[in-house]
Amino acid sequence: MSVEDKPLHPVRGYLRSKPSRGRTTEAVTDALREAILDGALAPSTWLREDEIAATLDVSRTPVREALRRLADEGLAHKTAHHGTVVSPMSMEDILALYVIRENLEGLAARLAATRGEPGLVPALRKVQARMEALADTGDAAALSRHNITFHRLIREAAGNLYLERFLGQAEQAVRRLAPTTFAFPGRAVTGCAEHAEIIEAIAAGDPDAAEEAGKRHMRNAREIRFSKMMGA
Repeated sequence: MSVEDKPLHPVRGYLRSKPSRGRTTEAVTDALREAILDGALAPSTWLREDEIAATLDVSRTPVREALRRLADEGLAHKTAHHGTVVSPMSMEDILALYVIRENLEGLAARLAATRGEPGLVPALRKVQARMEALADTGDAAALSRHNITFHRLIREAAGNLYLERFLGQAEQAVRRLAPTTFAFPGRAVTGCAEHAEIIEAIAAGDPDAAEEAGKRHMRNAREIRFSKMMGA
């Protein structure tokens, strides 16, 4: 195989430009993280320092630090004497993810309803309108992007840095679950309806209703995910 015919390393397209001085580690970490979250680097893929360094035209030092950071985030796993691989996700991992996210998303909605941050409800309704317009198009990728924005707005409005951090990590893990639940028949419509319930509870300043709506939304997503995984 010639050099020209050699397949490109999956991470190459995720480094948008040459890292600026002093930001190499951050740029390499971001590129690897996005490649993992997008599925370009599949679970159990070996992350070899020399290959990644050569692909991104950087030294091995920032790659080594980037792999350490990804291991801390749970996206990579260091094996004894063999190197680092992209962390796999078992059925138990996915179940644990949804259980914790259900409670955290419920708490975020409760806090958002309690705090009543100005501008949150209009921002949520704007995202909701875009999602409703996409519901019949079958554009699951666009729906997923707007869904991420919807939940990010709520967790930021909750005003709790620890909750925001934990939900950010959960969001990353969910991005690894392909396909998005919005690709499943009927989920775009039901998901939008569940979002509407969350919005109205927050708008009414009803923490109990907001929390229950947020938790119910996650439970339904979990049930759909597992029914598809089990071939139902």
